Amino acid sequence: MNKFLSSFLAWNFRAGLLLGCLVAVAVAAAAITYERYDTKTLKRTVRRDAVQCGVNSGLPGFSSEDKGNWSGFDVDFCRAIAAAIFNDPKKVKFVPLDAKERFDDLGRRKVDVLARNSTWTMSREVEYYLHFAGVSYYDGQGFMVPRSRKIETALGLDGSKVCVQSETTTELNLADYFRANNMKLETKKFTTVDEVFKAYDTGQCDTLTADVSQLYAIRLRSTKAADHEILADVISKEPLAPVVRQKDDDWLLLVKWTLFAMINAEELGIDSKNIDAALKSKKPDVMRFVGTEGEYGEELGLTKDWAVRIIRHVGNYGEVYERNVGSGSKLGIPRGLNQLWNAGGILYAPPIR
Repeated sequence: MNKFLSSFLAWNFRAGLLLGCLVAVAVAAAAITYERYDTKTLKRTVRRDAVQCGVNSGLPGFSSEDKGNWSGFDVDFCRAIAAAIFNDPKKVKFVPLDAKERFDDLGRRKVDVLARNSTWTMSREVEYYLHFAGVSYYDGQGFMVPRSRKIETALGLDGSKVCVQSETTTELNLADYFRANNMKLETKKFTTVDEVFKAYDTGQCDTLTADVSQLYAIRLRSTKAADHEILADVISKEPLAPVVRQKDDDWLLLVKWTLFAMINAEELGIDSKNIDAALKSKKPDVMRFVGTEGEYGEELGLTKDWAVRIIRHVGNYGEVYERNVGSGSKLGIPRGLNQLWNAGGILYAPPIR
């Protein structure tokens, strides 16, 4: 074999090997991407006889566990999904997820839905192949400081040592706010909310930043809650929303309309106490809601009374809000933007018709 032919064959071998590697990588990448897509979540959930719901491991008012009993705003939303499907709000398996891994765990099908105080952003939908199913809670980032500092506004925080949870939109917003206002800060980053609180509580920092709802929950942990003030300034938009995987329209519709049903129920004056009376109503919008007119439940792959099940077992949006984070809870967070659109807030759901 001459030198030219030998070189040619060797080049062909290397080229073929390289091409094979590239194809293998492409196939693997496609497999990973496809894994994030899902078209059978509802069927799999029904077969399993339970909704697998990803939640925060411990955020009072939103999701917390005590001796096996879960409670909170996000927890109730998971139960509402179970009620719509099974007519049983107890058919939920709660899976605590940390902030860093929550979207990857959803993509890997560790859970069916993520209801974990997650901010809806474009990058998260695009990068993680996800859909946010509608805003369940309008939040915003704020600051908590010791009252002894006598800080009146966030603009007075120049030179502060700020505790923040890492790898969150909170960390990014903090940097943006101080840079935009030409202020200096020393950032103290921690992986979990527990670590953030401990650092603040032990004086490692003189300011704590998080979503305002989280600040109310964190302040309760202090032995002297009254010694800490949540500033009035809100520096970001934090639309919190339940999350599902892309390319699963049936499941997206179910999760989305579970939320919309809870909001519409409050607007229609339907709650867990008068739901039976609502079944006898002759008002067209109420009849569509309770399923005595139309086939809206069947179009979701559910029963006619799917929305009735949600309200009877879990309640409307207002009931869920008040008992978990509002006036009926230890947090006592004013509804603010989370009030209905016709009562001074911006909460609004498409109609069932």
